[in-house]
Amino acid sequence: MKKNIWLMVLSIASIMSCQRSNSPNQIEAWTYKSQHKLRISAHRGNSGSAPENTLATFQKTLDMGVDFIEIDVRTSKDNQLVILHDGTLNRTTNGNGPISNLTLEEIKRLKANKSWEAQFPDERIPTLEETLQLIEKWNKQKNTKTYIYVDCKQVEPKPLLALMRQYHLDKESVYYGSDEFLERLKAEDPQSKRMPSLNKAEEMETKIKRLAPYAFDVNWLKMNAQLVKDIHKKNIRVYSDVLGPLDQALNYKKAKELGVDLIQTDHVKSVYRYFLGN
Repeated sequence: MKKNIWLMVLSIASIMSCQRSNSPNQIEAWTYKSQHKLRISAHRGNSGSAPENTLATFQKTLDMGVDFIEIDVRTSKDNQLVILHDGTLNRTTNGNGPISNLTLEEIKRLKANKSWEAQFPDERIPTLEETLQLIEKWNKQKNTKTYIYVDCKQVEPKPLLALMRQYHLDKESVYYGSDEFLERLKAEDPQSKRMPSLNKAEEMETKIKRLAPYAFDVNWLKMNAQLVKDIHKKNIRVYSDVLGPLDQALNYKKAKELGVDLIQTDHVKSVYRYFLGN
């Protein structure tokens, strides 16, 4: 009885401390994390209120207290690491053609605000270093820590790891990419948290032997209780995307019930509100 009262006092004290030092978004995140084990990654940093894969949206999702921000890393013509999902500039910027054809100086002349011109008239394609600087600064100042879910679109392991180490984000962040890339990443840093895709249960053993994964990015449509159990038996985490038409309360509930460790979403606030009953 005394133990329960003491735990209640500690919980109330923690909430009061959180309320004094954090915004309503961060309090919501802290409340969610204190009640639920299911972690959340913001897909392309999506906040719903700024362009994808930009510093503006990364700042907004940091304020939401997400566990991970997913970013897409590519390499410029002059070997600088930049953040863009597509291989071409056409969809999200006022540029055209492959981003790999441009130098960083040329890339920085472009605006990454297509469909957001009025709200974000001068938003640019961020570099990986600018992104890491933002997150490292945040983690030094806030109670809720956020790490990187790195989608390694077009990048070499060595320069990627060098920057991640420089900003102290290498140990807790995860790396997603092709099996071939992750094998090279493993050779460069055996301690890196590698996350290959898993589309078929029968591929699991081969990928474990080849890549020694920290987690599997499991195809949501293949997800079931037995598969989650089998992966967890290997001391490997289960991550999955619930995106597009899958990004809905029914699947948030299913992820929790199956014991999935992390879901990736475009609607972080919707996940919080579903589980907190708001």
